[in-house]
Amino acid sequence: MAKGRLPSEAHVDATLERMGNSGKAPVRVLIADDEENQRTGLSSMIRAWGFETAMAADGQEALDLLSSFPADVLLTDLMMPRMDGHELLRRMADQNLHIPAIFITAFGNIETALETVYDMGAFWFLEKPIQPRVLRILIERAARERRLAEEAERLQRQLAYQGVLGDLAGSSEPMQQVFSLIRQVAPSKAAVLVTGESGTGKELVARAIHANSGRAGGPFVAINCAALPETLMESELFGHEKGAFTGAVERRAGCFELAQGGTLLLDELAEMPVGTQAKLLRVLEDSRVRRLGGKGEIEVDVRVIASTNRDPAEALRKGLLREDLYYRLNVFGIWLPPLRQRLEDLPALAEAILRDMNAKHGTRVTGLEPEVVVFLQRSHWPGNVRELRNVLERAAILSREGNITLKHLPADFGKTVRPGGTELHAAGEALTLTVGTSVEEAEKSLILLTLSHTKNNKTKAAEMLGISLKTLFNKLKEYGTG
Repeated sequence: MAKGRLPSEAHVDATLERMGNSGKAPVRVLIADDEENQRTGLSSMIRAWGFETAMAADGQEALDLLSSFPADVLLTDLMMPRMDGHELLRRMADQNLHIPAIFITAFGNIETALETVYDMGAFWFLEKPIQPRVLRILIERAARERRLAEEAERLQRQLAYQGVLGDLAGSSEPMQQVFSLIRQVAPSKAAVLVTGESGTGKELVARAIHANSGRAGGPFVAINCAALPETLMESELFGHEKGAFTGAVERRAGCFELAQGGTLLLDELAEMPVGTQAKLLRVLEDSRVRRLGGKGEIEVDVRVIASTNRDPAEALRKGLLREDLYYRLNVFGIWLPPLRQRLEDLPALAEAILRDMNAKHGTRVTGLEPEVVVFLQRSHWPGNVRELRNVLERAAILSREGNITLKHLPADFGKTVRPGGTELHAAGEALTLTVGTSVEEAEKSLILLTLSHTKNNKTKAAEMLGISLKTLFNKLKEYGTG
């Protein structure tokens, strides 16, 4: 939104002289005004400046026109029948139509116009009678802001295709699918359920959704449902009044209130007590929260994202997750693959992690020696990206500068003990089994180790294992890693 005082006429004239045809498509202006003479007069004037226009007699008609006329700027009267300018902007926000709006208002409506500018994020307002030169430069500025936003979005999409989205990194096919899902769901208001093993970066996915949504300017609040007992969990979520329970010495807002206008992440949802899940469901359905010990309800506008490292089907079967809550939150599901299934992303992940470590510890580590990359890509990574981060943080502290070599890695690194007594020696490409290991577990360990060796090349792994590619896919699906 434009800020400060309006430019002087001399400044406007000088600015307009510097402006020329940039070679881009003409600016498209949608004019909404219930007075026919006003809108046709504005349209003729704006067209004379080389812009394209479309006209609407009220807010509803303007909203309908936007589907066929992709406006760069909205020029609208504030007071109109059927749907006024304020409601038009609200409906546009609901449909994620982020078009800079310039309001035309009479003297008596200035206060309302200012409220709309600041509360609804309109670009500016103009008082009648309109000064043509001021209107023209405001349209130019609003269109420029619109196109800068589109360019920023384009660059962000390009970065995502190159393997970066927020704090997430990876150009592998599984991660490109994750990036695509994030880009699709972020602009909506839909609840999202992020699943995946511990350490895969589920909170980073939630933050990326928030950062790419219309709520990016609002708060992002995360709560770990596994870290708190039931009594404290409800207080953290819903807040409490003074004296609501022993130790409640003052009123406290809950996470829903703190996340007002933003996003709330419910991390490890399946660990939330079932009784609290029922109360959470009611808040999600009513968009109202009642503090513990409170008499009234507070309306909340919060987007909820949930995550869990459990298999949702298993959690439902064991009664750890309410079915109605699951379906309420799983409007849009995103599964985050484990690191062992996207080992080709390891160099990009390492680069991003080392950049963070240099900033955190004042080190000057430049990268990984080639043999270190090979060594790391042969590991199983049960702790996923979190484990990789820990290994590289230690190595960066030891190295201080230059490239990380094998001597900077932990001495016992590469040896992972799996359930059932199976030991994977990824670095030595050996599989050691202890007595009592089941045939199924041994087979699973061998397949996963071979996939790690082939850097997740399933065709090559199937050839090495002497099985068909279809059999390998069936086995991975059985393991829940396909």
